[in-house]
Amino acid sequence: MSFYDDLLAQEQELRFAAFTHDDAWTLGSGIRAAAHDGSLPVAIAVWFGPQRVFHAALPGANADNDAWLERKYRVVQRYGRASMAVGEMFRESGKNFDVDSRLDPTEFAAHGGVVPISIRNAGIIGAVGVSGLPQRDDHALVVEHLRRLLARTGG
Repeated sequence: MSFYDDLLAQEQELRFAAFTHDDAWTLGSGIRAAAHDGSLPVAIAVWFGPQRVFHAALPGANADNDAWLERKYRVVQRYGRASMAVGEMFRESGKNFDVDSRLDPTEFAAHGGVVPISIRNAGIIGAVGVSGLPQRDDHALVVEHLRRLLARTGG
């Protein structure tokens, strides 16, 4: 099983029965607490549609991390899957997202760290993201906390 296959399996796994503003706060706050405890220099965001409903930046993160979050979020909006999965899809086919997507790389980044928030039988309603670590670590941190929230809420 390839890394891309793992990312596709995560899409099926990480679906909620419902997701509220309180869930967004719980998710974002949980990521922030873990990042603080680990002294991780990250920016964190949670969106409902185009509205950012949670944002935090820890020491060491900067405005570039916020710009990366926005660029990765645009990829999730456009492709309907995790920014890491889109990048892997291009890499697995021998292509370069920055060139072959024909999208402006100053506006779109297919790097790990932003994951859709999906509701079963309703589709994508938002996204959650982290920027400041190597892309696989950004992605893994988000997935870990989505799994925790799913376990806590019963999915």
